Amino acid sequence: MGAPGAADDAVAVPSGPKAVSLVGSTGSIGRQAVEVVLAEPERYRVVALGASRSVEVLAEQARLLRPDVVAVADPAAAGALAATLPAGTDVLAGPEGLDAIARLGDVVVNGVVGFAGLSATLAALESGRRLALANKESLIAGAPVVQRARATPGAEIVPVDSEHCALHQCLRAGRVPDEVARLVLTASGGPFRGKTRAELAGVGVEEALAHPTWRMGPKITVDSSTLMNKGLEVIEAHELFGIDYDRVDVVIHPQSVVHSMVEFGDGATVAQLSMPDMRLPISYALGYPERGSVAFGAIDWASIGHLDFELPDRDLFTCLGLAEEAGRAGGTAPAWLNAANEVAVAAFLDGAVSWGAIAEVVADTLQACEQTPLDSADDVVEADRRARERARQAVEKRGRAA
Repeated sequence: MGAPGAADDAVAVPSGPKAVSLVGSTGSIGRQAVEVVLAEPERYRVVALGASRSVEVLAEQARLLRPDVVAVADPAAAGALAATLPAGTDVLAGPEGLDAIARLGDVVVNGVVGFAGLSATLAALESGRRLALANKESLIAGAPVVQRARATPGAEIVPVDSEHCALHQCLRAGRVPDEVARLVLTASGGPFRGKTRAELAGVGVEEALAHPTWRMGPKITVDSSTLMNKGLEVIEAHELFGIDYDRVDVVIHPQSVVHSMVEFGDGATVAQLSMPDMRLPISYALGYPERGSVAFGAIDWASIGHLDFELPDRDLFTCLGLAEEAGRAGGTAPAWLNAANEVAVAAFLDGAVSWGAIAEVVADTLQACEQTPLDSADDVVEADRRARERARQAVEKRGRAA
């Protein structure tokens, strides 16, 4: 579905526990999804779990949730995993195992980090499943291919990103896109909000990972520090809701209580507010069109004090503008953007380049972007490969210069 509307109230809700498949179950989103399921066991049953290689965590989750199937992307880990699982649990090995469980259940949570989540996104949509999407990179990099898969009968995306989940909720107040004036994505500003260029010159990994409000994995936390995460979310909002880029804005909101807003043509603005807690958007995506009964992120209004908003510093946090430019260019540009950013962030986390070099690597890579048709998943993978090759060259150049 492109966006919610008035017809939502007519959607039939199946009786009995909803079957859930968790792809990327051992990561930050996956673990919090497990908490949501355990908080309402009468509503959900996990039928499948999958992860890349975290065998011990995966086995612990399987013993707790007793799914029918467990998948591990690393074939070498399958034997050790199978020996620890409850009797009757099937084990699938290899990347195709994750794709297989993405075709199971009533709703599939894709919590895989980065471009690696593309295959699971396509598998879920092509099999006509509801996709609770936390993996924005797959939608951004493979937009033309993902949108075709999204047209499969029964397929729909309910976003798990807090900002897009907020937009999804707010858009239930009006017709999309006819009544929408603009979407407003909020950003915490990350750990470096208010810093000067001189203050950021020597920041390290530990400082970049010290997010003031959200508990997330290292890659997305670094993306928050550069505002690349918000740039990716601008592209995601465009792809999810069909709103053109001129009507998607970003504002800094350090308290992370207002998760996004929709301004309608009559001047009304509808916002979604809650305390920072990813279990709320996960719960919303699992239960939609119904809401959960556990109050994740409920607000104590007496303690809020004030809510602040300001414009982002685009001159300093250039990743935001780079992402917007790539989104407007379309075609392979978003795939090149995402690939370059993943390479640059990995290099920063490994100590190979400085924090400031992340934006430089992305800019260099985008300058070399080759626009080629994206008619299949293989085309997307090839665009990603070529972009990573160019980005690694940019990383090596900066590493030598340092």
